[in-house]
Amino acid sequence: MSEAWQRKEGKSAKGGLNAKGRASYNKAHGGNLKAPAPHPKTEKDAARKKSFCARMKGMKSKLTSEATKRDPDSRINKSLRAWNCR
Repeated sequence: MSEAWQRKEGKSAKGGLNAKGRASYNKAHGGNLKAPAPHPKTEKDAARKKSFCARMKGMKSKLTSEATKRDPDSRINKSLRAWNCR
């Protein structure tokens, strides 16, 4: 059976992974995924948000179809909204 981060139960309805999905990913890959930082409280969080937004916007423009780019319910668009990327 696949990990929670790959199934619906590990994905947030607003985009990205929920706490269970992040925990599952971290356990499987030895990573340290953190929750989104939509309203950065520190300079470190602001830099993290800026980096994430730049990376995801690049992915959106290069790696998605035209239909996905315009679809408000696509995972990438939900993630960009969750992080308040403009």
